[in-house]
Amino acid sequence: MNLPRLTIWRAIFAVLMAAGAYATWLRVAYGLGGVTNLSDQFPWGLWIGFDVLCGVGLAAGGFTLVAVVHIFNIERYKPILRPAILTAFLGYVLVVLALLFDLGRPDRIWHPLVMWNPHSVMFEVAWCVTLYTTVLALEFAPVVFEKLGWRKPLHWLQFISVPLMIVGVILSTLHQSSLGSLYLIVPHKLYGLWYTPLLPIFFYLSAICVGLAMTIFESWHSSRAFGRELELPLAAGLARVLAVLLMTFLFVRLLDLGQRGAFPLLRQNRTETWLFALEIILLAVPMFLLFQRRVRWNPARLYAAAVMVIFGFITNRLNVAVTGMEAGSGTHYIPRWTEVAVTLAIVALGFAVFRLVAQCFPIFEQQRQPSRDEILPSRDREGALEAR
Repeated sequence: MNLPRLTIWRAIFAVLMAAGAYATWLRVAYGLGGVTNLSDQFPWGLWIGFDVLCGVGLAAGGFTLVAVVHIFNIERYKPILRPAILTAFLGYVLVVLALLFDLGRPDRIWHPLVMWNPHSVMFEVAWCVTLYTTVLALEFAPVVFEKLGWRKPLHWLQFISVPLMIVGVILSTLHQSSLGSLYLIVPHKLYGLWYTPLLPIFFYLSAICVGLAMTIFESWHSSRAFGRELELPLAAGLARVLAVLLMTFLFVRLLDLGQRGAFPLLRQNRTETWLFALEIILLAVPMFLLFQRRVRWNPARLYAAAVMVIFGFITNRLNVAVTGMEAGSGTHYIPRWTEVAVTLAIVALGFAVFRLVAQCFPIFEQQRQPSRDEILPSRDREGALEAR
């Protein structure tokens, strides 16, 4: 039996998995207090700020591309739809996995499904995430059915595909914005540079932006990992839309600061001021770059701009969840190494599963060449043959 060749990336993956497994054992054995630096004054840390708030947003490429291809009927982006759906599906599954670490009683994660509290934003988020994860599983199921040659289930899914995708876009819109609504109840705790009644709108806009950036990021890495040619015309088209959306997001952000009289906070020499500046720079620089054709049509420059958008988005969400909440909490939070280990292990697991699924199933357009005969049930296929 031939063993896999050891590479630097496989070694890093093994180390991250080992560290994550040890941190998981500490979490189960000693609870949140034994593995995190959370407290009653600061109960939401890295696992909520990154694993959930960032994780849900980074998976937004799925509903964005579904809306582009199937609702707005822009068919030219169909070749990159399946990888985007796979990224979104894995992202939501990993978000649920991360919640099992953060919940004090992970065995009760199912409680919102049966113990209804319709006045709670978290109840709405829990239901929307659960339903949308189910929708993503159904959207990805045709890939599995094609591989297994299951024609009838494939036909049934194609029959309900359009309403299913519309429901998915609606659900994703609801919970992407509702994540921002979670922080509307803390006007005196969240720092003024981030607290605004427009938080739900900002969370939704930023999710669409990072969804497009993640699609470019995933396309670039897939082309290198699987020896494929980058769909540069498609990526460049997404980049042009991304530039406009970033401009809209930043313009509304600055307009909101002026409307709330928050600009004087930028003159204070505080950690919050510098991290806010970092967030704006990481989003503004790629915005200006992506308005230039020579950047959009250069794979390396396009990839660099997409990475900056992703880091700008992560900085924004962590600023809301951690930086902006520290001042009001009266405490200082620095994640324990075990919190970081769990987060990195989940991210590494996502990359590894994506690669494995892409190797085993027809994810990319050139991998799949289903004929009409493969999709039609036998009775319909016979009628088609008679018509010929």
